Amino acid sequence: MTQNHATTTSLAADSRSTVRSQTFAIALWFFLVACVLLTHVAADDALQDESSWKPLNHDQMAMVLRQSLDEYGVVPSVVDQTTVAFIEDVNRRQLDPMDAFVSAIASLNDSVRSLIETTTINPIAAATSIDPSAPQYAAIESLPKPIRMTVRTWLGRSLVRGRLYDEALPVIAEVDATQSIDPASSLFYRATCYHALLMKKEALADLRMLLDNEDACPVRFTRVAKLMVADIKPLKEDSLDEIARLMTDVSRRLDLGRSDEKVDGQEQKIIDKLSKLIEKLEEQQQQQQQQQQQQQQGSGQGGSSKGGQESPMQDSQIAGGSGDGNVKKKDLGSDPGWGNLPPAERKEALQKISRDLPTHYRDAIEAYFRKRAIQE
Repeated sequence: MTQNHATTTSLAADSRSTVRSQTFAIALWFFLVACVLLTHVAADDALQDESSWKPLNHDQMAMVLRQSLDEYGVVPSVVDQTTVAFIEDVNRRQLDPMDAFVSAIASLNDSVRSLIETTTINPIAAATSIDPSAPQYAAIESLPKPIRMTVRTWLGRSLVRGRLYDEALPVIAEVDATQSIDPASSLFYRATCYHALLMKKEALADLRMLLDNEDACPVRFTRVAKLMVADIKPLKEDSLDEIARLMTDVSRRLDLGRSDEKVDGQEQKIIDKLSKLIEKLEEQQQQQQQQQQQQQQGSGQGGSSKGGQESPMQDSQIAGGSGDGNVKKKDLGSDPGWGNLPPAERKEALQKISRDLPTHYRDAIEAYFRKRAIQE
């Protein structure tokens, strides 16, 4: 009896030990799962923080300037003087922060000072000077990243303001907006380049990133950004809208005094897209004519069958007619293209093409041909 009691007590103890072990294992499992979930949440939050951008106030900009100059190896006393001068410029003199920042760097770096001087005289030459193949490229790229990103944004802004989108894009395309002292400007002016050059996907990406932090953007940026989104989002390839924009782009290039391979390529693209669009319209017109003929034939046959006096034509029967069946081929001459028509005929053709178009398309097409006439 005593032995049985001891055995029972031992089994109960083993059972309690097993239950405790299982409970501990389950608790440990839940703890590990919670740790994994918290780790993923923290990682997601970190990714969101990295993908977002935040504006900097003047004191934060001054801190970036100080840290960048320290990294560049400037002596502490000069760092203090340069930082104080920057604060003085943006707070008391109310200079544009990006202008003040670049000027502060230029006071200590010959390459940046030369870039500013060149931009004032010849913005295109300034853009070329920081191309990877240019001698000055290495000097600019050796600067700390916040300085490089801000200098490139500053130069890109200058080029965009001059409608030099082709030159601005290589300058600002690789800018990390989060490393610039003015992330909103980096995103806005790069999106402007993409929009002007009809790079729809890239433009929308930058504009959406800019508007993700709309409350921190200057009002002028948000208003224009929303207009650009509404403008380029419905753009479709090979549409009349795209053709009109290409013509506007060619007119811009001609306004800048350009008549190079890029302009020739854009003009050829316009011709190809117009030809494709005209062919499509002709096909639609032919289909409509065929449908109308079929409806007329069906209506005529229906009217005849009511009288019961006529029967449908047999397949093997030849229809009557007074012609000899030969069609004279029109002599189109040896003119190489529609763009070389005499002025009077070109004007008439232009009126036919643009007769039914919306006003803004018609204006763009007419402006394009006027510009081409002046260049010729």
